[in-house]
Amino acid sequence: MKISLVITTIAIGLLFTACTQETQNKIGRSIQNWTGTNGVLDVYMGEKLVQRFIKIDKLSTAVATDGGESRNYRYGYGYLDLNQNYKVDSGEKKLYFEISNFSTSYVFYDNPGE
Repeated sequence: MKISLVITTIAIGLLFTACTQETQNKIGRSIQNWTGTNGVLDVYMGEKLVQRFIKIDKLSTAVATDGGESRNYRYGYGYLDLNQNYKVDSGEKKLYFEISNFSTSYVFYDNPGE
C-alpha cells in the first residue's frame, strides 16, 4: 500500500513538472481561486496612494473573445476602502474594477490585518 502511494506521488510530480510554466500558473491560480484569498489592491498616482480595494478574491487577466491571447488589463471585484483602513465600513460598496497593465501603478497583496 505504501509503495503505491509513493508511485502515485512521483507520477503526479513528474506530470506537474512536464507541464509548461503557463499551465502550472493556471493550475496554481485555480487552486488559489478555490481556496480564496483576502487580497488588497493599492492604486498609486506617482508616489501617492489614491485608491484601495479590499476583500478581493482574485485578479483576473482579461482574455480575447476568441480565447487566443491575453488583453492588457486585469480585473476583479472588491470593496472600495474609502478611508484606507483595511476594513469594510458603512457605505463602502463592492465594485467591479479594471486596471491597465501599462499605465496603472498598483500593488496586490494579502490583507495584513487579517
